[in-house]
Amino acid sequence: MKRIFSIVFATVALLSIAAPVNARGRQPQQQAQPDFQVDDSPSFSNFFSNFGTSSGSGPIPRTVVSIDTRYAPGTIIVNTAERRLYLVQSNGQALRYGIGVGRDGFRWGGVHRITAKKEWPSWTPPSQMIARRPDLPRHMEGGIDNPLGARAMYLGSTLYRIHGSNEPETIGQAVSSGCFRMTNDDVTDLYNRVSVGATVIVKN
Repeated sequence: MKRIFSIVFATVALLSIAAPVNARGRQPQQQAQPDFQVDDSPSFSNFFSNFGTSSGSGPIPRTVVSIDTRYAPGTIIVNTAERRLYLVQSNGQALRYGIGVGRDGFRWGGVHRITAKKEWPSWTPPSQMIARRPDLPRHMEGGIDNPLGARAMYLGSTLYRIHGSNEPETIGQAVSSGCFRMTNDDVTDLYNRVSVGATVIVKN
């Protein structure tokens, strides 16, 4: 019996010091750390209540994350590949929002500034969009049925905006003509936090 116990004990000891392997028998490689990481520490448990808002009913809730401190507070970073938008806060923190992005052929990157903000904006489709979609209205007043949603932030001299949407189910998808869609709840939250002149970095 003592001999059996010794064998079992030795086997357990060997397993405890062996390198872990995955299902295919290979040692897992160390993964590179992403630019943005969710901070799930207990100190963030009441973060949204401190801001006075909740994540709402959107398909992708707002989340507090850690961020590279090279970015100044108030900077907006759009990560098209992730389909996420980050608003840089102080102390290496950021608010992360889910967004809809441009479909294939309509994605872009660059650095701009918010040059205007509008509540319940009207919508005049540009001529390029009319050429692709002759059925679109030539102008639509702001309102709940307007595709720009509750708020819009205009990016420099481009045709692009960060705006709300009357199609919240498209958040997290690549369906737009280059603009960045958010739920009306999220875009209102962002709108209230940023100012005209804020830097917007779009990573394609």
